[in-house]
This record gives sequence, C-alpha cells and structure tokens, in this order.
Amino acid sequence: MTAPLLGSGTRAALDQLLSDREVAEVLHALNGDGEETRIVGGAVRNALMGLPVSEVDLASTALPNEVTRRAEHAGFKAVPTGIEHGTVTLVLRGRPFEVTTLREDIETDGRRAVVRFGRSFTADALRRDFTMNALSFDRQGRVHDPVGGLGDLEARRVRFIGDAKTRIKEDFLRILRFFRFHASYATGSLDADGLAAAISLREGLRLLSAERIRNELFKLIRAPGAAATAEQMLAGGFWPLILGGVPHVSRFKSAVGAQASFPEMAEAMARLAALAVLTKEDAMRLRQRLRLSNAEATSLTAIASVFEGLHGALSQGGHGHAKWEVARLVLDHGAKSVRIALATEGPGPGSNRIAELSRFADATPPFPLSGADLLKRGIPAGPEVGRLLALVREDWIRQGCPLEKSALSSILDRAREQKTGRMTGPPSTAI
Repeated sequence: MTAPLLGSGTRAALDQLLSDREVAEVLHALNGDGEETRIVGGAVRNALMGLPVSEVDLASTALPNEVTRRAEHAGFKAVPTGIEHGTVTLVLRGRPFEVTTLREDIETDGRRAVVRFGRSFTADALRRDFTMNALSFDRQGRVHDPVGGLGDLEARRVRFIGDAKTRIKEDFLRILRFFRFHASYATGSLDADGLAAAISLREGLRLLSAERIRNELFKLIRAPGAAATAEQMLAGGFWPLILGGVPHVSRFKSAVGAQASFPEMAEAMARLAALAVLTKEDAMRLRQRLRLSNAEATSLTAIASVFEGLHGALSQGGHGHAKWEVARLVLDHGAKSVRIALATEGPGPGSNRIAELSRFADATPPFPLSGADLLKRGIPAGPEVGRLLALVREDWIRQGCPLEKSALSSILDRAREQKTGRMTGPPSTAI
C-alpha cells in the first residue's frame, strides 16, 4: 500500500530520507542481486508525522554475513552489535545505521523472543508492537503498510498489531511502550482495546528487569503528553507496580506544566522526583528499584533533600524565612535542585512568590568564607573552627549573602567575639 500525503511537507520529508547522501549509499550497497533493504520504524513514522528524524534503521532480506560482506565491499565499517538478533551496525563517515535481517518469532516468554530469519517484510511487520511502527519505505519511494498504520497515524492513535493481549504477552515491556508512544505521538484517550489488555496483564511488569523499566519509564515521563497519560495510568493501577510506591500524579501534572518557567522540568530526574519523591527515603527506594546510576541517584537525592527543607519554609515561615532557607538549600544542594523543588512544591508554579524565590536561588553566590578566614582572626585550630564557621554561614545568609569585604569582615569579627556562644547580633532584614 502506498501512503497518501498525511500533511503538508510529508512527501518532501519522505523524499529527503532517500536523498540523504549516506542513506542513499547504504541502500545502494545493500539492494540488488535478489536482496532488498528498506527504511523501517521510527524514521518512517516521524517523516510521515512531520517530526524530526534522528536515526535511520533498516530491515533487509540479506543475512547478517551478506550485509557485512556488501558493506565492507562498499567501504563501510560493519560492527556486529546485535548479531544474535540479526543486527549489524554500518558506520559511514561516522554515522551509524542499524541493519536487521527480517525475522519471525518462534517462541516468546514475555521478556525475550527466539527468532528465525525470514524474507517477508509483511511477516517481519506482523511481529512488531504497534501499527505505526510497522511501516517500511523502499528505495523506490513507496511506503508499505500491511497493518493499517497509516490510518492510525492520521488519527494520531497508538494501536497494537492484531490482538493486543497476544502482543503484550510476547513482551510485557510493551505495556510501558503503549503508554510512552501514546504520550509521544497520540491525541485523545488511549486505545480502548490496548488499555484493557494492558490492565488485564499488568502483573507481567513484575517480570521485567529494572534496567528495561527505567529506560522506558524515562522516555515516557519526558514525552509531550506525559501528564495526561500518567493520569490514565493511575486509574489503571499501573504506577505502584512500576514505582513500588505511591505516585503523586496531580503534583506531576503541575510540575510538567511549569516547564515554560522552569526548563529543568523537562529532565528525567526532575519529572521522576515530581511523580514519585517526597523524602530522601523515596529517592533511595527508587535508586534500588530502577537501578539508577550514581549520577541519577545523587540528583534525585538532592532534590528530595530540598523538598524536605522547603516544606516548612513555604507553608509556615514568612517571606524572609523562606529566602533564608532557599539560600541554605542552594549552598547545600545547588540552585538547580532548588529550582526543581520550587517548580514542584510551590503553590502555583507561576506565582510571583515562587518566581521570586527561584530568581533568588539563581542569584545566591557560593559561600565566600572558610575556616582559614577564622584562623586569621585568631581562632585556634580545632573543632571550634567548624562550629564557628557554621555560625558564620548562617549570619552571612541572614545578612543577604554579601560579597563586599567590609560586610564579610564584620561577620568574621562577630564570630570571633561570640566564639564561645551563639551569635547574638540581630538578623538583618536585607533578604
């Protein structure tokens, strides 16, 4: 079936795929002499939807060794990145192209499939998950649609190929992919058959590895329609199985809506924190459950720490008290973590108060004093220096985080004078 134009510029986007220099060279090398190679998957889908095409994957009748032979004959580098699944990555002028031999499933267990190589593009399409992912585009400029993907693209609908339960039982990760693709490409409600199948089989999520869930989850919560999709997932009872805890979907929706004012809310850790974190214990649980990297876990824990620190300051303290707490949290956890927490916890992300506190967080400078400055004031080395330095930092915060030498000198002098007790000077209202 040849595709109709689905919108202005669609044909041009498809033609651009074929006119791409590297794509044309790969297709030229792999086609002919009884073999056919087509562009498949996301590249075709995105071109038809008028979306950017970042990667071009290909499917071929040629076996992996033949793909490798032809590629090397053409001067390409061939890397057996997934040879057991029939995938060879060709590298042309530094640009990678995954080429996978057509396949048919022999056996599935909900986590992985045993496949055999085939020569039918239709059979290969039928083993895929969604109709919009089963399209292929040949060297002659024709879009092949064996399962009705074009109609679903036009309707902006994510629909399983064939029986939804059968597709999910082949790989339970398709439950998360169903939600992720809907959040990324669809409008309106989730496909009713797909949602019903996902609900009936949701316990299969327990069989998946943490790494597979994490990777799919991060794509889902960053998708354009993540907020609305998260709400539908809550109604279906999916979040406790995924997160191992209680989701905060209304807070997640509010935080996603704050992205225009807080660009950090586009990031995975910011959105995960909004969805699933109230305390540092939540962050620790997610670290284990999702096998977060050290960097991801550190980021999530910092945001959780700021949540805990901000809670009282925003709900109980006055404006000056809130600014003091924001300054402390910036010094301890960084301005970015504070901005994320403000966007998530604040009473209305666009409120003047939250916007002002966010600007204050960005303007808070690094603490400019150290124990060496106290030693210069005649404070003896020892544990007393650390205690006094903490008092100095608090005084500095309450003075409005000054950087002028005279103000810093006054703060150090007060610390020396009060070195045996609490600082008694009245807090400044500069903040």
